[in-house]
Amino acid sequence: MKKWLRKWRLASVLAVLALVLSGCGEPFLSALKPAGEVAKQQYDLILFSLGIMTLVIIVVVVLFTIAVVRFRRKNDKEIPKQVEGSHLLEIIWTVIPIIIILVLAVPTVAATFSQGDVSAMDKKDEDGNRENLVVNVRAHLYWWEFEYEDLGILTSQDLVIPTDQKVYFNVESADIKHSFWIPPLGGKLDANPENVNKFFLSVDQDKADDVNNIFYGKCAELCGPSHAYMDFKVKAIPQDEFDQWVADMQNAEEPVPTSELAQKGEEVFNQSCISCHAVTPSNDKPKTARTAPNLADFGNRETVAGILEHNEENLKEWIKDPEQFKPGNKMTGAYPDLKDDELDALAAYLMELKVSNE
Repeated sequence: MKKWLRKWRLASVLAVLALVLSGCGEPFLSALKPAGEVAKQQYDLILFSLGIMTLVIIVVVVLFTIAVVRFRRKNDKEIPKQVEGSHLLEIIWTVIPIIIILVLAVPTVAATFSQGDVSAMDKKDEDGNRENLVVNVRAHLYWWEFEYEDLGILTSQDLVIPTDQKVYFNVESADIKHSFWIPPLGGKLDANPENVNKFFLSVDQDKADDVNNIFYGKCAELCGPSHAYMDFKVKAIPQDEFDQWVADMQNAEEPVPTSELAQKGEEVFNQSCISCHAVTPSNDKPKTARTAPNLADFGNRETVAGILEHNEENLKEWIKDPEQFKPGNKMTGAYPDLKDDELDALAAYLMELKVSNE
């Protein structure tokens, strides 16, 4: 009996901890700390639904308590008043759930249609240019590609967007089903290989300031052994800084190594890596040819492989044995013959890949 009691106590503690900790989370990653219009609307719906359900639970508990206390049988011979066939009660417990469903459905359906309206994605100005920013998101095993088709820019792993405006996304997959999710900015959207899904997100500048302009993105669909490590970063910056980033990327030229070690690294890269990776952000390859992340501006990235702190040691560890960090990735075994000095040179070259030094 004591063993069962201890187990139930442990289960109760774990249940309480799960409830309490579910509200914890950093603002750059938590869906419960909305940082944009879409996320705020979805968060408000969560609170509204939670409030309605809490009210229902309270009413049910009160009625149950009243029934147990006031109408309990005082002896075995007493028969309670029989109320079967009461049309009034049947109407009440039929109408009330319908009203609750309608109360929940109306704002939910309205928000769904509002957030599903991507007609502004195709609006163009007098010169035939899109009025809104559109980013094509393409998911791979286990990394993310971001194509600014109208701007002629292609990059990966770091999504750069302006704040205080709607940014539209075309989301698809290059292999299997994934799911594109930036928790503080809005709900997830499936990335499918057979079709393109569309939606929009936005970031409030004051919320971006709170997290130094960096939010975390995740894959929210179990896609393989490294699903949990299929991360990316979102840089949300003011419009003028975004315009400068676009100009830098559009004017980027072939990188020129500045050190002797990096020059040697460029030779290693051209011999071993260039068939899969590009080092300029120009969008001149067909989608089917993009087999590995674009490394333009790699030196300014937030992470290595989306999950490791951005430094040369982690970069070398990743190149040497990517399988230990992301099991099942397609880079595993690609560089079995690299010597330590070649690895040092390659890392030095990659860390110099900076479109802008600001």
